[in-house]
Amino acid sequence: MWDYTDKVREHFVNPRNAGELPDANAVGEVGSLACGDALKLFLKISDDGRIEDARFQTFGCASAIASSSVLTELIKGKTVEEASRITNKDIAAELGGLPKEKMHCSVMGEEALEAALRNWRGEPAVPHAHEEGKLVCKCFGITDAQIIHAIRENNLKTVEEITHYTKAGGGCGECLDEIAEILAAESGKPRLRELKPVTPKKMTNVQRMQLVMKTIDEEIRPRLETDGGDIDLVDVNGTTVTVALRGRCAQCRSSLVTIKELVEKTLREQVDPAITVEEAQA
Repeated sequence: MWDYTDKVREHFVNPRNAGELPDANAVGEVGSLACGDALKLFLKISDDGRIEDARFQTFGCASAIASSSVLTELIKGKTVEEASRITNKDIAAELGGLPKEKMHCSVMGEEALEAALRNWRGEPAVPHAHEEGKLVCKCFGITDAQIIHAIRENNLKTVEEITHYTKAGGGCGECLDEIAEILAAESGKPRLRELKPVTPKKMTNVQRMQLVMKTIDEEIRPRLETDGGDIDLVDVNGTTVTVALRGRCAQCRSSLVTIKELVEKTLREQVDPAITVEEAQA
């Protein structure tokens, strides 16, 4: 589905520095399982402020894993001051680029690095501006401060770009008008009616089923396989998707969490926001 570079594929299949770092003295954690992506970055920083080691734990798609992996490679050996200048654009560039729909994964890497460095300095985990930000996207917990930061740092020009970089507006879509107002205010121009996002065309059931199958094969199954699990698509009836978990996932007590927080949220993000996922009855 996504046009990944060879380097993204390489870091996804063979991630560098994955796992916990027991002697880390700086930890940055961003995202959440409820939002579909989460990253925990561990750093070991010397007394003179140089990053001696870096590792990560990621719950997310191929782009999230690759972005986290390449981030650790970028920062190892750098001073804190040098690392603090790394942005999501540097992460994406090191990977040879990311699909525009996946740029939020590189942003998550930048935010985790910032959080870890703040932790090392003894500062609050989240920048003050974000703490006071107004919640705009309830689906993904994105504030106006985060949206404004993404607009300014990446020179974003459209609501669609904001969604790609922050995920804001990628769920139910109720916040798209407010995002457009923030964008208009940042650009210093009055909002034009034609800038309002266009409602996507309705898919036929066959088209939806094909996209669901592709998303399961390319995005969801690889994530389950890393933990010894698997998934089968049982049925697609309109926006109701029925699946069966296999392997270790079928025996896991948190199978409902996997269904809702991984499978359903991924399909809602990449196929149709109205999708509901159910587990097949034995």
